[in-house]
Amino acid sequence: MSHLETELARVRDAFAQPTLTLLHQRQAPVVITVFRQAFGRDNRPVPTGRLHALVDGYLDELRQTAGPGEVDELPAGSGRELCQRWMRGQWLVRSLDETDQEVYTLTWHAQQALELVKSLSRERATLSEHRIATIVGTVRRFNAEANPDRSTRVGILNGEIARLTAERDRLLDGAELPTPTDDFLEQGFTELLSLVSGLPSDFARVEERFSQIRGEILAAFRAEDQPAGEVIDDYLARADELITATPEGRAFEGAFSLLRDDALVSQLRDDLTALLDHPGADRLLADADRAELRGTVRLVREGLDRVLSQRSKVTAALKDYIVSHDGARDRELEQTLRQIESELTTWMATTGPRATLDLPLLPARAAVEHLRERFHDPADDLAPERLPQEEPETEPPALEELLAQGGPSVPELQARLRAPRPGATLGEVFETLEPALRRPVEIFGLLHLSTQREAAVAGGDEHYRAVRPDGSERTFAVPRVLVPEGDPTDQTDQTDQTDQTEGEPA
Repeated sequence: MSHLETELARVRDAFAQPTLTLLHQRQAPVVITVFRQAFGRDNRPVPTGRLHALVDGYLDELRQTAGPGEVDELPAGSGRELCQRWMRGQWLVRSLDETDQEVYTLTWHAQQALELVKSLSRERATLSEHRIATIVGTVRRFNAEANPDRSTRVGILNGEIARLTAERDRLLDGAELPTPTDDFLEQGFTELLSLVSGLPSDFARVEERFSQIRGEILAAFRAEDQPAGEVIDDYLARADELITATPEGRAFEGAFSLLRDDALVSQLRDDLTALLDHPGADRLLADADRAELRGTVRLVREGLDRVLSQRSKVTAALKDYIVSHDGARDRELEQTLRQIESELTTWMATTGPRATLDLPLLPARAAVEHLRERFHDPADDLAPERLPQEEPETEPPALEELLAQGGPSVPELQARLRAPRPGATLGEVFETLEPALRRPVEIFGLLHLSTQREAAVAGGDEHYRAVRPDGSERTFAVPRVLVPEGDPTDQTDQTDQTDQTEGEPA
């Protein structure tokens, strides 16, 4: 194969990638716009039902504003049908989030397409002094870290130290502080935005690679071409090399190692804040670009969390499969299938090619009304242990203790209410009683007697200082009631006479 044919095959493979198939179709502008509007700049997961509704709403809005020739560029179908079509095109992927909710996320192919369109829509020059200086500095730093010659590395470091020392001394001596031009700042922010916008697709590629490795390992485990012990050993070896065996895994491990350094993350956040506070940043950056740069650390942390979550799902799924895998059950199923195949061969030997047999898919249920769930246990028929026959040593309570715990002393309270002073209240009468009649329950006795004599409520509250049988005191707030004049036994006698009259025969 010639060099030209090899290059043509390589280009064809590139055009077969989902990234270019998305950009190559006629409806690409609409699809890219829907993706950017629904998933935002950081490719946040969107619940499946919400994305279906968003796609329907976006397409309805575009149909209302589209011209005669632009209607044909809109994709046909409902939001659900379009999302399924985009999944088949490898632009969307459906998975479960931490709350077991089904969500959509953009694949790294779709994110690459969005990044390419975004870079082309900036309309900024790519060749500049800043970019050349960045390339030179990157190459110099890379050579200082990768050069195998010790003396060369030392020379590079000495030159960098001398240059930085001279610049520091110049600034300390009060020399003029160089001010960057707007073009320099614009190119710097452009390159920084380009690097930050590529992070979501990079994380998505690592996340999808973990999912692919999960499927490969599970498929190899289910094949069982090797003994179970060798399959488990092979799985454990691949699980240990999951990070270091693939380019995506090694790249993620390197980024993860850097971001585990809190000082480095804090330095990144401080540098971004200083750049965004620069006087020229307000003129050169839009609000969306400023928000994207300010959320760089959050974007990186969310990407790492998604990748780690996918890696945890891989490990958990493989662990559950290994734990729940039952080799004996699989052997029984294999024996059953072989017996079915043997019986089928015997049946086919005695029947014609068009013979039919009504065979139920599942065996019929056994007609059993009740299955015994519990059997006789001799321990259930043992007699209970005899209660102890000893008499309790405690003495029964005395009569005075029982009376102290009883209800109100109505006769004694009636005697105290026979001759109250004019205008006295129940609270004042209660204060004159001896401690034995000032129990809390005696308050209810006084109120009961006052209702029989139609006592008047004076308004407001008064406090009753009651004494419990154990000698403790407690104060109660009770409505102020005037003690009616007269003998409290009069109404009681009248009530008794009325009851006797009603009981006599006519």
